[in-house]
Amino acid sequence: MNWKKIAIGAGIGAAAGYFVLQQYDKQSKVTPEKALKSAKEAFKQQGPISGSWIYMKPEEMEKNGLTYTVYRGGITRTIDGESTQYEFKVDAETGSILDVLQSA
Repeated sequence: MNWKKIAIGAGIGAAAGYFVLQQYDKQSKVTPEKALKSAKEAFKQQGPISGSWIYMKPEEMEKNGLTYTVYRGGITRTIDGESTQYEFKVDAETGSILDVLQSA
């Protein structure tokens, strides 16, 4: 047995595994839970929230001629004793908030 060949093989295997893991991370989508957490953190910067939800199934959204896969969710906050609801859409690829609408 040649230890030098084993060490080279192990090094190549480790490098290949690292490369595959990096590619997988780039292609993996944001989970609905992470999307909701990100939206809640953004809304909390403007004040406390009293409720939140997210639809677990991604959907398609077109904005400015581009198509995105998004998670749709909502945030409720109480402002001056009144409940105000917001609906948001989060890009399932990047986790960025793409749209926010105040519900009537």
